[in-house]
Amino acid sequence: MSSVSIVWFRLDLRLSDNPALTAAALVSRHVIPVYIHAPKEDGSWSPGAASCWWLHQSLSSLDQELRKLGSRLIICKGDSIASLLSIIKTTGADSVFYNRLYAPYAWARDIKVEAVLRSRGVSVESFNSSLLHEPHVLRTQSGNPFRVFTQFWNNLIATSERSHPFGAPQRLAFPEIEIASLPLEALELEPRFNWTSGMSSIWKPGETGAFLRLVNFTSKGLCDYATGRDRPDQDGVSMMSPHLHFGEIGPRQIWHAISAAGKHLQAKINVATYLKELGWREFAHHVLFNFPETSELPLRRQFQDFPWCDNDHAFERWKYGQTGFPIVDAGMRQLWKIGWMHNRVRMIVASFLTKDLLVSWKHGAQWFWDTLVDADLASNTFGWQWTAGCGADAAPYFRIFNPVLQGEKFDPKGAYVRQWLPELSRLPDGWIHRPWLAPQHELESAGVKLGSTYPQNIIDHAWARNRALAAFAEVKG
Repeated sequence: MSSVSIVWFRLDLRLSDNPALTAAALVSRHVIPVYIHAPKEDGSWSPGAASCWWLHQSLSSLDQELRKLGSRLIICKGDSIASLLSIIKTTGADSVFYNRLYAPYAWARDIKVEAVLRSRGVSVESFNSSLLHEPHVLRTQSGNPFRVFTQFWNNLIATSERSHPFGAPQRLAFPEIEIASLPLEALELEPRFNWTSGMSSIWKPGETGAFLRLVNFTSKGLCDYATGRDRPDQDGVSMMSPHLHFGEIGPRQIWHAISAAGKHLQAKINVATYLKELGWREFAHHVLFNFPETSELPLRRQFQDFPWCDNDHAFERWKYGQTGFPIVDAGMRQLWKIGWMHNRVRMIVASFLTKDLLVSWKHGAQWFWDTLVDADLASNTFGWQWTAGCGADAAPYFRIFNPVLQGEKFDPKGAYVRQWLPELSRLPDGWIHRPWLAPQHELESAGVKLGSTYPQNIIDHAWARNRALAAFAEVKG
């Protein structure tokens, strides 16, 4: 039995179904939970502002839960290797346990960390806590990584053992020794100017918040998920993505909870549809791990020469919800306010940026990275490349969402638009998604003055669609 072990927390900020923590607790007399804030090791993808806010709340919650078990979270800042070696020297720890990360920079960093620690005689054990299946294991019959979701999903379903999740340790013995630890505030994760009131009113970061949201979804939203998931005007999605990203809950826990709830549902398609969404998350990690260059470059290399316009003025109007297309602007304002956007609307706004405005997917991915509380490198990269038509299993280049038709189909009464664009709240349903076509008397009655209270539409969609089709046709393959 090890005398003192370190559990190195990263994106696994939970106590239950945490393989590294459970393993350390089983074989160690004393366990030291450690979090090391090392943004420089993340390369060009250090956490964005919204993610940093969430991380602060989640670390605080984790420390509170650890203290209930007689432990606490040691917080460090700087180089991971130096921080771990310092704690090892202070405590005499002889083993380090951690859960694997699969983003390119994290994978390369962890290889170096393991090599250095083992060269110093420290035992290192790592585990999978964030995925249903390791991204480097599943392969096509020819031995290559998957590039088509359906094939990947069928293989995952056939080969994965989704064992039942396990509970949290009942107690963690913390060594009776002074260990240097920074106050959480020293990480400077929260903004100096508080713009987070919208996020804090919606979200409860931490393991408890994750389970509360899961329980709420399984009891209310799951029963209509197959259709409700496309309706931003309804409470039809789980909103589990940030909790999953930060590891406040694991995919196995969600899989089994959804499957168990599904036994009481008449429409099994709701369960199957939701589980497949977990599959898309798995696929995104599979693609990024096997094609690590895709965080910066398109998977379909012919798109490196795509004639993007990259109009700064158009991009700024898109970012702040000033395009004049209500469903697009509502989504961007929701993102700015609460750090999250409905998935259907994410596809609409991404299509609008890359195909109507012909602005590169990389600019959109970077903006989402900074503003989303669920900013995950694999999912963010995959989603943007899918919409732009340059990634794995990509949407066909001729699939260009019409923002008016999308709004009318998935927000038929305009409730979503009215929530996030109050300046249009008095427009009748028939004009809420196309205000530039509304009769003047309707605009005046609703208090809408185009170009003043609400912007004129930035572009003609029909013209933009033809321009995009011509550009995409040049590089399709």
